[in-house]
Amino acid sequence: MKLSLLLVAVGVLGAQADWQLVWKDEFDGTQLNDNEWNYEVGGSGWGNNELEYYTSHNGNNARVDNGHLTINAKVTAEGGRQFTSARLTSKQSWTYGKFEARAKLPKGKHLWPAIWMMPKDSVYGGWAASGEIDIMEARGERPSIVQGTIHHGGAWPNNVYHGSGEHDFGRDFTADFHTFTLEWNNNQIMWSVDGQIYHTENINKNMWSGKGPNPYNHNVAPFDQRFFWILNVAVSGNFFPANIYGPPVTPDEARQWAKPTMEIDYLRVYQWK
Repeated sequence: MKLSLLLVAVGVLGAQADWQLVWKDEFDGTQLNDNEWNYEVGGSGWGNNELEYYTSHNGNNARVDNGHLTINAKVTAEGGRQFTSARLTSKQSWTYGKFEARAKLPKGKHLWPAIWMMPKDSVYGGWAASGEIDIMEARGERPSIVQGTIHHGGAWPNNVYHGSGEHDFGRDFTADFHTFTLEWNNNQIMWSVDGQIYHTENINKNMWSGKGPNPYNHNVAPFDQRFFWILNVAVSGNFFPANIYGPPVTPDEARQWAKPTMEIDYLRVYQWK
């Protein structure tokens, strides 16, 4: 019995040792590292009828202090919108690996935090033919629920998505930090929270939607390319169907948000040795 337990322990430690840390941001210091991050700016709705205007004002909607990156959605008029927030993209990108984000999520009507990835190059065509990987998305009204999703299949409107759907973990993700992890190789993409695997998608197949032209001529595509991080907190949009979540949030309602911030403790990328 003791020998069996020892062999199991050795196996687990060996598997962990095979992951090599290749990139991280611990968000130490007092400002975002401009060598690692870009601000995406604008208030076009971002394809989802979102209500916020994303700013590039360092310290306004995104700040680094106390070892955390904080993205703050605010009731502020800018760019023809009544809300502001921040949307950040990493300058580095990777193909395959383990991607960890330790984060505390926002709480409030129609707040939409997302930790996700997009392709560096649109090798297979426009969205979503070249893919999208959502590591974590949540709705501010449902603090115990997160989900992971991939988008693919063809250029809009011929795209499809697959994923976990809403998964209730029975814990308040807005009250404390939790680790959201995605493991991605040329066979599958797997999502976990605090080490608990909750969904897996097989990608070792033709990922075409069956609608419109087929952009892929081999298995795994489009998830065989380099993807970069995106961090943002959106306000309202298509993620909140009116028949379930009511009309878009108003500024008066938003002033009652219990917690309009997403804090990121760290991001880490590991790749297999």
